Amino acid sequence: MTETILLTKLKFPPITEQMDLIKRGTSEIIPEEDLVKKLERSANEGTPLNIKLGCDPSRPDLHIGHSVVLRKLAQFQSLGHQAILIVGDFTGMIGDPSGRNATRPSLTLKETREHGETYFQQASKILDANRTKIVYNSDWLGKMSFEDVIKLASKYTVARMLERDDFTKRYKAGEPISIHELLYPLAQAMDSVAIKSDVELGGTDQKFNLLVGRDIQREHGQEPQVILTMPLLVGTDGVEKMSKSYDNYIGISESPKEIFGKTLSIPDSVIYIYYELASDISLSELKGVKHQLEDSKVNPRDIKRRLARTLVRMYHNEEAAIQAEEEFDRIFIKKEVPDEVEEFKIDDNIAEFNILDLILKVNFAPSKGEARRLVTQGGVSIDGNKITDFNYTVKLNDGMVLKVGKRKFIKFIK
Repeated sequence: MTETILLTKLKFPPITEQMDLIKRGTSEIIPEEDLVKKLERSANEGTPLNIKLGCDPSRPDLHIGHSVVLRKLAQFQSLGHQAILIVGDFTGMIGDPSGRNATRPSLTLKETREHGETYFQQASKILDANRTKIVYNSDWLGKMSFEDVIKLASKYTVARMLERDDFTKRYKAGEPISIHELLYPLAQAMDSVAIKSDVELGGTDQKFNLLVGRDIQREHGQEPQVILTMPLLVGTDGVEKMSKSYDNYIGISESPKEIFGKTLSIPDSVIYIYYELASDISLSELKGVKHQLEDSKVNPRDIKRRLARTLVRMYHNEEAAIQAEEEFDRIFIKKEVPDEVEEFKIDDNIAEFNILDLILKVNFAPSKGEARRLVTQGGVSIDGNKITDFNYTVKLNDGMVLKVGKRKFIKFIK
């Protein structure tokens, strides 16, 4: 994407208004006074700031935990600044060790490119794609010679690298740390140099890397970027950070009913956090949510339902949000079957199944052990009747509906 030539000065909102939005949900701004100075200069000169966000191509499927920094980037866009999304196709071949206690597997350049394209397609649900500059860091990192790498490496010490928490833990535990991992923060720092970053966004687990960027920019005679870190969103379990590994995520590309249902499953204690970090409601609406949550007369369930509708609207549309809520009420309150249910054709030669075998047959559980757990915990029913005996034999009939868990339905047909 080519850079836009500014023929006239841009007008920006007042600095206080910009800072109010920028601070929303933010963990740290380092240093905050420098950000104010950058915003003042931007307003006086009528030129936008370069706001940098690095895209990790090892995770092509985004959930609303990833949306936290993307939403902050979109907020900078709404204030008139230039959003720059850096696809780490080159650094993806190194593998970012941030927050890891072991080396992360590296990817091929082809894989990182493919994942990067998928990332941007999903990120466009949050960002204004037409006003987002997309760059690949292989464009500059791939051109560096070995001499360039040695000179870059001379700008930082091993002692300082080992100050990073994950490296420190691995070093003390006697776990291996490869030399190429030490180069990752330096490579990310060169991204900031290449695009002349004014502000870099990242999760709290990226703080070390972002600070290295400031140091390397100084070494290249640039004004150091301000770093802005965002909290890591807790998952639907309310305990661990949102991750597919913990199966506590809400995918931004999931169906409306999945987003709605998963949102309603979050603990009341994290409702406000989700509104603040993952929703697009205004600051005044956010204050209203806080007051309602503090009011003992207001049922948190109602506030959570509004959050679920908001998230579905954001990633689909208003109509989908209304339909998702209606379907949820049909299934979980009125105990009805959804309008659209997957169908499974009955084999005339096999009319009976053990309940565990049937659950495996329709791919509603990955193993017999998991199927047994679902049955014994009361998560399986046929035509509304719970099955709690894992030795139960099912006689398949035309139109019979099997329900497993909260949202899995299948209808058997002849």
